[in-house]
Amino acid sequence: MSSQRFSNVWDAIEDTQEEAENMKLRSALMTALKQHITRVKMSQAEAAKLLGVTQPRVSDLMRGKINVFGLDALVNMAAAAGLHIEMRVFESA
Repeated sequence: MSSQRFSNVWDAIEDTQEEAENMKLRSALMTALKQHITRVKMSQAEAAKLLGVTQPRVSDLMRGKINVFGLDALVNMAAAAGLHIEMRVFESA
């Protein structure tokens, strides 16, 4: 059995580095959105109206259904929620 170590779960389960990086970004945005909705005690219906999506879409977000969200959609939702997004890009070791 291999004892290979990964710095992130996405690095371990995705087939390519590109897919892993995309999932890391999507995961971070989903977590931030979910925390924001929870912190401000917003109902799913209120969140849907604010984010410009349907209530079932917010339900998918809250339940962590990462595969139904693209990066663009999550960026748009975060911006609609008033969240500021920063990105760092650096060369891997």
